[in-house]
Amino acid sequence: MEPNPLLDALIDESGMSHAGLAARINACAGSGYDHTAIARWIKGQVPRGAVPDAVCAVLGEKLGRPLTLDDIGMGRPGSAAPPALAGYLDRATALWRSDGQARPEVQAVQAVTGTAAITPVWEWENPPHDRDVSRAGTLHVGASDVQMLRAARSRYEQMYRGAGGVATKARVVAFLTEHTAPLVRGTYTDAVGRDLLRAAGGLAAVAGICSYDADAQGLAQRYFHQALRLAKASGDRAFGGYVIALLVNQALFLRDYRQAVAFAEAGIRSAGPHISPALATDLHAMQAKSYARMGDVVAAHAAMSRAESAASRIRRDEEPPETGYVQPGLVEAQLAETLISLGDWRSAQKYAEEAVQTQAHARGRVHRLATLTTVDLGRGDAEQAAAHAVGALGLATGMESRRLRDRFVALRRQLAIHHTAATRDAVDRIDDALSVPL
Repeated sequence: MEPNPLLDALIDESGMSHAGLAARINACAGSGYDHTAIARWIKGQVPRGAVPDAVCAVLGEKLGRPLTLDDIGMGRPGSAAPPALAGYLDRATALWRSDGQARPEVQAVQAVTGTAAITPVWEWENPPHDRDVSRAGTLHVGASDVQMLRAARSRYEQMYRGAGGVATKARVVAFLTEHTAPLVRGTYTDAVGRDLLRAAGGLAAVAGICSYDADAQGLAQRYFHQALRLAKASGDRAFGGYVIALLVNQALFLRDYRQAVAFAEAGIRSAGPHISPALATDLHAMQAKSYARMGDVVAAHAAMSRAESAASRIRRDEEPPETGYVQPGLVEAQLAETLISLGDWRSAQKYAEEAVQTQAHARGRVHRLATLTTVDLGRGDAEQAAAHAVGALGLATGMESRRLRDRFVALRRQLAIHHTAATRDAVDRIDDALSVPL
């Protein structure tokens, strides 16, 4: 059952209490609901009969505008075309609000699979496109507002890298709710609107990354889908390709390797000549990892070659800001993980050592050292593995991340098999770090 943040936001806007709304609906529909029913509807339950129409009537009268079943989040799934951009923005801002309030039903939402997961990518890739994104609202939006959103995206990305997604998520979601939502609902021209939605999409993507890092996978997926829709509205195909890369990475984590390969192909194909070499590098590298985990050695090596070829063409000053995560050494770390899956420990060591020797931000170094630790263990060098694990643990101090926590849990399990003084010390240090809950 999907939560209904749209209804929640409209009730809040109307100023009515749940009990007050229930009383008005009862008077309109001759029903017998109380405040607990309203809470169930916000969690995703849809009342039967004419009650949804009564909800539209009561809230519409209070707000002074007509509301449809889709407006209140009670339209029949699959019964209509995707909402127009204005309706989509209403849904996006409603989710931001509900997430910021830490609504349990929103935090616990599950990732969709099958057609529901594929449709947002298909809609991004195919017509119709938004011919005019201008909007008439109450707040006038200009270039300085767009620049403010861009600066915020950069701030929260850096915060994520330093503090982790668990610590950063609440900050970026609060910014979306308090500063971004009023702007996307404001007044702007088509030209300003495209830049605005591009910037808002960048922030939604960071919220998705933080949700992913906090292991709220369903919520992360919804933020990625939002960012993809905003990318489409902005007309920036390269930015859309970057969001596709986030979905590919999540599919890898969820072990849906075929979907990861297909999404990566969609990103490469649809971004076309606009794709940046850094993004192409990452997409090909993630394809290689996916093929390796499916046991397709030939396809994995072919994707590795494409990734290395794309990496040789990266020019940092020509890259969009979002691809800053594709730092020197990232492709080597990705390909080392590919080779680990293929059981090629000697080649994996070469790539992993190259990755560690290349300068990167602290979070990137943690992942690279963790990968090298796994290679050390695969080659039977437990002493070196323990040293690298301790080094990674030191760099991770102060970061709140479930993904990093998962890596240390896995390393602890691997190190505990080896009964040496160094590995016992490393295990003890990891245990101390993991004893503090996130």
